[in-house]
Amino acid sequence: MAGGDEVKEVRNQQVLARDYISAIPEESDMYLNTSSTIKLRVPDDDDCQEAMLLKNLYLSCDPYTRGVKHSDDAASSTLQDRIVFFATDKPIVGYGVCKVVDSKHPEFKAGDLVWGITKWEEYTLIKNTQSFFKINHTDVPLSYYTGILGMPGMTAYAGFYEVCNPKKGEYVYVSSAFGAVGQLVGQFAKLMGCYVVGSAGSQEKVDILKNKFGFDEAFNYKEEADLAAALKRYFPQGIDIYFENVGGKMLDAVLLNMRLHGRIAVCGMISQYNLEQHQGVTNLMHLVYNRVRMEGFFVPDFYHLYPKFLDLVVPYIKQGNITYVEDIVEGLENGPASLVRLFSGRNAGKAVVVVARD
Repeated sequence: MAGGDEVKEVRNQQVLARDYISAIPEESDMYLNTSSTIKLRVPDDDDCQEAMLLKNLYLSCDPYTRGVKHSDDAASSTLQDRIVFFATDKPIVGYGVCKVVDSKHPEFKAGDLVWGITKWEEYTLIKNTQSFFKINHTDVPLSYYTGILGMPGMTAYAGFYEVCNPKKGEYVYVSSAFGAVGQLVGQFAKLMGCYVVGSAGSQEKVDILKNKFGFDEAFNYKEEADLAAALKRYFPQGIDIYFENVGGKMLDAVLLNMRLHGRIAVCGMISQYNLEQHQGVTNLMHLVYNRVRMEGFFVPDFYHLYPKFLDLVVPYIKQGNITYVEDIVEGLENGPASLVRLFSGRNAGKAVVVVARD
């Protein structure tokens, strides 16, 4: 926009946090602010020399929104851990798909579609564009860039292919397999010719894992009194690769069932996020007995592989080799309910909030 043009000012609805979150999020922890406004031009301030103004189209609901950082005294050395997703009277922060309204950055121009870390509001001024990727493949649903073609997809790709180094015919177990990441890991494994079992929290999700996503087997972990025995039933020869999303008792049970030279990619531990006292793991010596490699990973460390990831996954989508399920709600005002459903297991796929479709 030219400097002499009159700058339009518009309403900017926001979902704000009432306070830091120390337990499972509830809708009452968030509220809708309808009084905020924003000017549709990047300011001429010194700290906005490469900034861009975004119109948020799709927002992603993810477990990390609760689990990464809760207050200003939580120190960390990593980029994502320095992000405060819930801060008192501030917009919630998370990944989203956006349209560039105005830009001073040489790599982004008005009209570009991008995905990256934004805020739960209609428009967001981004001063640090480091986390953003330009969207070039627009012949797939844009909402996919909150999931299969965004951070969750890259997480599945990095954890499975780069951390676990899978081989055809191996035995793969995915916990929280119905989640945005887990459903992709299982399908990547099947495309490699692996035997794949997933766990989820309802019979409906178990049926979808087997009948829609192509898992060889799946089970409802809530119906298993002995998780180690359940895993032994599905993996009588043991597990080569475990994609860890749950932690706690599930991890302890898996350790008893790992095969020699197995690999565990630690993506998350959703069972621990809302506990004041985290559960201990008692079977770690099995890492030694079976020479198992257990490795945590942080997906931004692999973002340099994003072009390679797209080359693999976009053809899979277009050819129908990968199925992806989304749980979409319309309207920013319905975002808090969608986020809360995620932690109760009531989501029916990748949780997405539509703010605007253009």
